[in-house]
Amino acid sequence: MAGQGESPAVANEGGTVTKQIRQLDRVVIRFAGDSGDGMQLTGDRFTSETAQLGNDISTLPNFPAEIRAPAGTLPGVSSFQVHFADYDILTPGDAPNVLVAMNPAALKANLADLPRGADIIVNTDEFTKRNLAKVGYQTSPLDDESLAGYVVHPVALTSMTVGALASFAVSKKDAERSKNMFALGLLSWMYSRPYESTLRFLERKFASRPELVAANVAAFKAGWNFGETTEDFAVRYEVKPAKMKPGTYRNITGNAALSLGLVAAGVRSGLPVFLGAYPITPASDILHELSKHKRFGVLTVQAEDEIAAVGAALGASYGGSLGVTTTSGPGVALKSETISLAVALELPLVIVDVQRAGPSTGMPTKTEQADLNMALFGRHGEAPVAVIAPRSPSDCFFAALEAARIALTYRTPVILLSDNYVANGSEPWLLPDVESLPDLRVEFATKPNGEDGTTFLPYLRDPETLARPWAIPGTPGLEHRIGGLEKADKTGDISYDPANHDFMVRTRAARIETIPVPDIEVEDPDGDARVLVLGWGSTYGPIGAACRGVRQRGLSIAQAHLRHLAPMPANLGEVLRSYDKVVIPEMNLGQLAHVIRARYLVDAISYNQVRGLPFTAAELETTLEEVLKNV
Repeated sequence: MAGQGESPAVANEGGTVTKQIRQLDRVVIRFAGDSGDGMQLTGDRFTSETAQLGNDISTLPNFPAEIRAPAGTLPGVSSFQVHFADYDILTPGDAPNVLVAMNPAALKANLADLPRGADIIVNTDEFTKRNLAKVGYQTSPLDDESLAGYVVHPVALTSMTVGALASFAVSKKDAERSKNMFALGLLSWMYSRPYESTLRFLERKFASRPELVAANVAAFKAGWNFGETTEDFAVRYEVKPAKMKPGTYRNITGNAALSLGLVAAGVRSGLPVFLGAYPITPASDILHELSKHKRFGVLTVQAEDEIAAVGAALGASYGGSLGVTTTSGPGVALKSETISLAVALELPLVIVDVQRAGPSTGMPTKTEQADLNMALFGRHGEAPVAVIAPRSPSDCFFAALEAARIALTYRTPVILLSDNYVANGSEPWLLPDVESLPDLRVEFATKPNGEDGTTFLPYLRDPETLARPWAIPGTPGLEHRIGGLEKADKTGDISYDPANHDFMVRTRAARIETIPVPDIEVEDPDGDARVLVLGWGSTYGPIGAACRGVRQRGLSIAQAHLRHLAPMPANLGEVLRSYDKVVIPEMNLGQLAHVIRARYLVDAISYNQVRGLPFTAAELETTLEEVLKNV
């Protein structure tokens, strides 16, 4: 951590020494421990404290798929990384400046990610022979020279917490569990974080058990006071607020932002929102969040399985609601037949796919972008749907609104491709002006539309959108047939006529291809770049950070990012042909690159990884520099 400025130590009136305060422009901290050590809660609270100071923030939670992996083992390590700065940042950071390791497993699992000179705060109480042996340490790394390249701070977190709570009416087990609050207090002191909101949070969380409120507050304050008094931490750090657009901000995760986007879509359309969902990692939080918003006309149903969930959502759309279903890749596979039914019925339906590492169950808590092919092509027959992807946690709000707009306007299923990285990551979100949000009001069919004035033609199309009329069941005079069998043009009668089927298939495809979407924008500051980096979804942050790094080295490079994947922007082909080389980084084996090569005949350079982790800016920067050398 390179300091920008430093205040010398001075003596106050009582003769004690005031510690140095060093100004930093950015810090990356990773909290790591056993999955029962509360690292996600600790990281979340530190992030909330940091948000109050006005820093820009990006986070990366990382936890095991098992509910409770064996304690003290490498598979059981859970971590939470937070990157905060006094300027606009795009990623959770490539490498931590500070690692808080609650046990040997946490140290071993994360040590390779640390740069030399990083601070390591270790809970010495957990470095027992038994715990060391669980992760293959023959000797304690605290006693040999293996950590010589780092600044190690040995802190007896567990025993100090138990000692601080000796006079409280809590068991030793509950006292030991409070060690994460001791660590949070220490880090909050080190980085000059406010803590009032954390104390209020603890009061709410343990409201039914006042003794736990008192214990956790005391543990937090003990950690703060330890930082203030110990000689091991001689410097305290400050990161000034970032210069951000004026307005009201809140820290938000992608899943929460997406949920609020769906609530806003219901309000702006005037329609009830119906969510049919089956719990699945990492999409379940959307169900949890939407269930809190009944006052906005949101109805949530936890179905018995994925097929029932999407069937209920499609039925709700037939009845005049905005039908939504949420899932991950395995669930999309199960829902595919009903999505095809929605294509045939030409009804609005939003399918949220929070992608995770596959195939099959894969790595449920890790991230990947490998569902693009399934979203674009993964249905029987010619069953095109619209596909969009948010680029960041806060962008999930606007992507949800856009998905609803397209679904309602064009009477089509829309797949929203989020992923675990943006779903569980968080960043500051500027609350939008409600009046600036799109008007999504829908006109339902209310009277017959046939030439004779008495007939209702359910597949008579709007000439501009190619959408058919949406008639709420029970509307007098608008009775019509629905189902999965092919429909006759205009009348909606069952039809096996070859010419009619050809016409309906082409019309459904044209309805998607002619949806007007914004042109893709290119970031090319110098205007003379010969290499374009094209991304989609959550690779936006790492690509943007890598391009910044390349430009800081005096090289020119352009960046463009796709939100709409079906249909694609009308100007994309022209943009791609404007550059000598196009690089497409993806967290899959090149799915967008295959589409770009086939559709635009551009020999895109595919750069891929499928590690269950997001790209680091450094690895992308190295790759882009190699491409630039060969232009």
